[in-house]
Amino acid sequence: MSDIHGESRLSFFEATGIIVGHGVGAGILAVPALAARNSLREILLIACFCYLFNLVLHLIIAELSYNNGGAQFISCFDRELFSGRFKKYFTWAAFALLGLSVLMNVSSFLTGAANVFHNWFGLGTIPGMLLFYVFGAGVVFFGMKLVGVCEKYAVGAMVLVMGLLFVFTLTRETQPLPTAFGGGKNALALLSVISFSLSAVMSTPQVVKGLEGDAKRIRLSIACGLAVNCALILLVTITTLLGVGAPNVTEDGALVDLSHRLGGWVSVVGYVFSLLALATSFWANTLNLRDIVHEQTHLSERLSWLCASLPCLVLACLSSISFVKFTLFASAIQVVTGLGIILAYHLSRRRVGSSALVGRFGAVPFQVFVFLCTMLATAGSFMG
Repeated sequence: MSDIHGESRLSFFEATGIIVGHGVGAGILAVPALAARNSLREILLIACFCYLFNLVLHLIIAELSYNNGGAQFISCFDRELFSGRFKKYFTWAAFALLGLSVLMNVSSFLTGAANVFHNWFGLGTIPGMLLFYVFGAGVVFFGMKLVGVCEKYAVGAMVLVMGLLFVFTLTRETQPLPTAFGGGKNALALLSVISFSLSAVMSTPQVVKGLEGDAKRIRLSIACGLAVNCALILLVTITTLLGVGAPNVTEDGALVDLSHRLGGWVSVVGYVFSLLALATSFWANTLNLRDIVHEQTHLSERLSWLCASLPCLVLACLSSISFVKFTLFASAIQVVTGLGIILAYHLSRRRVGSSALVGRFGAVPFQVFVFLCTMLATAGSFMG
């Protein structure tokens, strides 16, 4: 599949930025609240475990897309998984469920950005959403290349912001890191939120297309992107625990706690980091939804962009409910999609007869292991 071609060719760092940008979002700021209930040893072990099984999962997804010319999930399911007289209905049902799940995510990014603008500048909710939509969806309007470039620089800015905050924290009075084991329930909940924060499954086909089927660079880009994401999670977590102390960490978010502890200027850093995190996730998810609509409906990319982004804005503006309530729905979709990915990959690997990306780590035992890990992470999201 060396003849895979996307709408634009991405550099290695742009492709890596898309992986990091998709994963880094509001979830990363929630990790310290659960990490505070676990010891440092469990935090590090769980982070390493999540990285390894997510690496295999993302490489499996990349190879599934690679075997289908760089296609998104729905097209892969249509070619590999669905068959018979009801194939068309299964494909459209998968399109509706997956599309709705992404739509909910993108709408929540708009709501989150509006909250940041309100707290920072006192801007109203609707104007805040419109402002974020113009700058966010405007980037996606110009296509995958600009998304890759923006993701690359935004990820660099987030690393710089958190690096500065970590150094500043060390210059102040630090708190002891947690050492007591918090029990299996807390460990499972932490595994769930870290796994969620690492996930960039929907953006993996973008990397396959953007790197034009270069197997070596695809593997390295995914591995590096997940590693940077994992490092950011640990940096945010350890900075919060050192600056605030495990007993004082709340569910308000890592940077809110740090702002209260270290001083007002940290809140500005928090606003910047939050907007960057929301923007990178917004770009990646909207680009993915645009491609899903384009592949399924065969509309032009610009019209697919409008169909993908505008309903998210309408839903965010008209809905008065918290998008946190859609977590259970999204988790259910994750289980169904995870099972579909493994089954489709199994059939695709058998059809092709070789493995360009995963190798022996894509064999049946690893397929079962990755699916069980996905189920375990989903179960952790139900922990109280």
